[in-house]
Amino acid sequence: MKTRNMEKNPIGIYIHIPFCEAKCAYCDFLSAPSTSANKKRYVDALIQQIKEYSYLKEEYYVRTIFIGGGTPSSIEPMDIRRILETVYETFAVEGDRSNVDRQQTLQDGNDIEITIEANPGTLTREKLLIYIKSGINRISMGLQSVNNNELKLLGRIHTYQQFEENYHLARECGFTNINIDLMSALPNQTVATWENTLKTVVKLNPEHISAYSLIIEEGTPFYERYAQGDELPSEEEDRQMYYLTKNLLKEAGYERYEISNYAKAGYESKHNSSYWERIDYIGFGLGASSCLQNTRFHNEEDLMRYIVQGEYLQSQDVCSTDENKIENPIKKFEQQDVQQLTLAQQMEEYMFLGLRMMKGVDISEFEHQFEVQFETIYGNVVKEMISDDLLVRKNEYLMLTERGIDLSNYVMSEFLL
Repeated sequence: MKTRNMEKNPIGIYIHIPFCEAKCAYCDFLSAPSTSANKKRYVDALIQQIKEYSYLKEEYYVRTIFIGGGTPSSIEPMDIRRILETVYETFAVEGDRSNVDRQQTLQDGNDIEITIEANPGTLTREKLLIYIKSGINRISMGLQSVNNNELKLLGRIHTYQQFEENYHLARECGFTNINIDLMSALPNQTVATWENTLKTVVKLNPEHISAYSLIIEEGTPFYERYAQGDELPSEEEDRQMYYLTKNLLKEAGYERYEISNYAKAGYESKHNSSYWERIDYIGFGLGASSCLQNTRFHNEEDLMRYIVQGEYLQSQDVCSTDENKIENPIKKFEQQDVQQLTLAQQMEEYMFLGLRMMKGVDISEFEHQFEVQFETIYGNVVKEMISDDLLVRKNEYLMLTERGIDLSNYVMSEFLL
């Protein structure tokens, strides 16, 4: 997908910060509390890994950067700045100009989107100002609920009042693009308490809202407590919450552009959209995943092994004399579970990722990418889905109906070849 930008391909960068103050009871992400010393060692290793991919500069320009976790705001803000400076030094970044303050570049209309996730319990004015000056122009704040009892149940380290203070602080510091994460179908949650959460958040007027239904993941404390589902909202209540979300946010001016994501016009997440559009991305940090030219892989998932590997590679760069060279040295960070996607797998991904978006999949683009008639591959299944009111075709786009969204897991599974 060549663009006018330096005749290079766009790429998204994901940077994983695997640390948090306390593990939430529902979370199965690769994250945990750690010491200050290990956080510093980790950032050094992560920077080493970023530099290793400098060769991508020849073919790609960076369109989006997303710093996620864990809780990126749990590490020193200058470490976040160090990481971003390394990205700017290593890659061709859209809109970047040398020797110019990143903040000014953004104010002058730079198109790049740089997001950081933040836990309201870990934000300060100093951190927010350093983020802004480092070029970060979008912040994603994990709220989940405005009900303090629900927050406590989830294991969140903040109250709603702390969140609200930090939300306004982010505005004061200059953030004009804020996402708020919300979670429905919590244990003992009612439709009424969920409606209160939605209405309270809408009054804050964020640019973007992500609203997910709780999934009980095996291996989490929630799985041990609620695997039987006795204290979870019923399926009917879950659907009521879902329709309430869609209708209430639409009335408030938020357009649903993906199954669980709502935005004001022009504020859709470019980074997340790039996943759904199958734009190449590279992941840095513990366990982070990448997909380059239809090859998938992920990084080391053990924290200390990742840190030691980075320190070893850094020592190899420093100790370049013959007498200091180690026999059979590791040349780079290991790529795990490397998988070259087959043509069939690429088509499958194109369909079930594209169908997550409300605009649906572009049939003509499918035919352009894969050099095959769409009808030849998916004609029969699409015909059946349209007759069952699960899909609808509008010109060159194929999209889920409301019924199709309700049964989206089933619909997407039907596109597996």
